Amino acid sequence: MDLDNLLPDVGEYGTYQKRLLWFVLLPCVLPCGFHAYNQLFMAASPQHWCYVPELKHLDIKEAKQLSIPKSNNGKLSQCLMYDRNYTAIASFPNESVPLGKAVPCKYGWTFDHSEYKETIVTEWNLVCNKDFYPTGALVLLAIGGLIGNYIFGYIQDGLGRKPAFFIYLFIETVFGIGTAFMNSFWSWVLFRFGVGFTVPAILATPYVLSIELVGPEYRTTVTILINIAYSIALTLLACIVYLVRDWRLLALYTSVPFAFFFFYLRDMPESPRWLLARGSYAKAEKILNKMAKVNNKPIPPDWFSRKKGECDKIIHDVEDKKHYGVTDLFRTPNLRKKTLIITFIWFTNTSVYVGLSYYAPLLGGNEFLNFFLAGAVELPTYLILWPAMEHWGRRCALSSSMIFGGLSCVLTIFNQENEFGTWLGLVLYCCGKMGISCSYVVLPLFASELYPTVVRGLGMSTSAVVGMLGPIFIPLLNYMGGELPLLVMGVLLLLGGIATLFLPETHHLHLPQTIEDAENFGNSKSKTSTSTKWNSGSCSNQNDTVS
Repeated sequence: MDLDNLLPDVGEYGTYQKRLLWFVLLPCVLPCGFHAYNQLFMAASPQHWCYVPELKHLDIKEAKQLSIPKSNNGKLSQCLMYDRNYTAIASFPNESVPLGKAVPCKYGWTFDHSEYKETIVTEWNLVCNKDFYPTGALVLLAIGGLIGNYIFGYIQDGLGRKPAFFIYLFIETVFGIGTAFMNSFWSWVLFRFGVGFTVPAILATPYVLSIELVGPEYRTTVTILINIAYSIALTLLACIVYLVRDWRLLALYTSVPFAFFFFYLRDMPESPRWLLARGSYAKAEKILNKMAKVNNKPIPPDWFSRKKGECDKIIHDVEDKKHYGVTDLFRTPNLRKKTLIITFIWFTNTSVYVGLSYYAPLLGGNEFLNFFLAGAVELPTYLILWPAMEHWGRRCALSSSMIFGGLSCVLTIFNQENEFGTWLGLVLYCCGKMGISCSYVVLPLFASELYPTVVRGLGMSTSAVVGMLGPIFIPLLNYMGGELPLLVMGVLLLLGGIATLFLPETHHLHLPQTIEDAENFGNSKSKTSTSTKWNSGSCSNQNDTVS
């Protein structure tokens, strides 16, 4: 049974869907936004210099002038000190004492606490020969996300959208809160790996559920709203980290509130589209009856059984009750081609979106403001994207936004160190962020409309898993510094924008339900290609013949 043919009778985007979206699904986006990036500020590395106990009674500037050599760029070194007789300097300040040679810090470091009260870097001295540790922790966070995404696809398609969300919410809350109580770097990394296990998989349920509960004409609307909520989560995180400068408090403030989301257990429904695809008609009927009641759409008592009788096809009954795996995404040629393209674009989008977000603190200036702008700059893009997706379709919107963002990133190679360098680099960065933000909105919607219902969660999870390979390598790229990261990300976006043109358009078309539907959809060689126009009066898809 195709839910798109049932929704007109019970309401495609009525009070039921709006209440669920605004009061349940949109708030459920916040955990992913918070936990994906709060680690950047937990592991922030403030300015530091060698600590010399004999000079602790002196003014900081005076102590640094006496003990710290200058590096090649003319700035005071953060990892070297002069090997001098500081006892003599402290006892006889007017006497000349030889500078001595520059040696690594002997007694630890002094940190600038003007911006951060405490981070893991200042608490565990993760600087100089340990300055790679925070970058390595980001890599492990991404590896956790890769593993979690892979498992999540099976949970979401096997147990359902609702159980999957609350399983991951439990894991994320427990490990997020536990992070605040770790007393060593490696125990902290272990708990952050547990948090990463749920990121970004926990975002899939509010996203997929919102898409599967509304009619074809409203999928763009709910997609935009979900992504607005995600952008707001980033700006809220920027405000929280600005107010909370201690990493332990930050871990608590960005984790404890989500424990209250377990109250949504009663209000969050299972996806009726998933229930129909699995053959759980009784449970789907219960949800649809409630939907009709709240949406004030009267239906007769035998409405569902009558619809089921009209739409019941043996071939669908047999196929929909099968157990599916990743191999089903590659079993048929057309679905295989779409899976490969979607997966490559997902890798590109995830790499660049995460990469640009990670890059924000490296822009210079106030890193809190930079991160706030990185989230806020996404919001205006939706004013353009909303009508663009409606009038131009998904494929054009996705391709053009990736190409625009890619060109903006590539042009940073012309951003030289001159009087225009600072503002030009910021403008190009913001343009690149706007481009990737647009494509990051369109891609999940586009992918959810291309993958069939029976493997939609698995397909999106598989693509997301491969996409998570990007955030594993992006921190290493950013660690190298300079404009190379932006150049690499720009090239990836350009390639992804070109690859998008090889996918079929899905705007105002039925979601494919079965593997057969997905294979026929957009297949120019098929005589019964299911490029299906939305039609509320039909039980089965209206197939357009494609020559």
